Amino acid sequence: MKASFALFKSIASILLFLAMLFSCDETSTEKKSARSIEPDAVGHRINLYYTDSGKVRVNLKSPSMLDYGNLSFPFRKFPAGATVDFFENDSTKNTVEADSAIIYDQNNLVELRNNVKIITKDSTVLRTDKLFWDRSIEWLYTEDAYTLELNNGTVNQGIGFDANQKFTNFNSRSNTGTQVIDEQ
Repeated sequence: MKASFALFKSIASILLFLAMLFSCDETSTEKKSARSIEPDAVGHRINLYYTDSGKVRVNLKSPSMLDYGNLSFPFRKFPAGATVDFFENDSTKNTVEADSAIIYDQNNLVELRNNVKIITKDSTVLRTDKLFWDRSIEWLYTEDAYTLELNNGTVNQGIGFDANQKFTNFNSRSNTGTQVIDEQ
């Protein structure tokens, strides 16, 4: 009887120890996880310029930036929105605006969300609520609703498209609109 009580006590002690061990491990993991999502750096009133050969090529403005460079898949977040001007050689510019943006450096992807608006140098205007830009292949795409207004009055509305960043190659998934055709 004494031996079986001692065995029961030993098993109960081991089970209690294992329960405490796993309990502590989960709490520890949760704390590590919470710590790992803190930004490395926080910036306010961002106004960055990228120059090449003495010429301004890009100007990024944002009220705030959170840099998560400490993660295994690092990114920079612009939770209060961003405006980016891309300058051409002739000093004309293309402008991108969004209420929030995330730049993923590892895969060269930019995610734009909420009130996304692109205005090209020829006054083409694109509006959507979510847009991805693959910087490595200079390609834009979305699966969301969009409106595209060309400078000649053409209006195209649809759901989902992909295009090169100059809009010379534009593939719509489905669309309706008004097309203006000049007769020659």
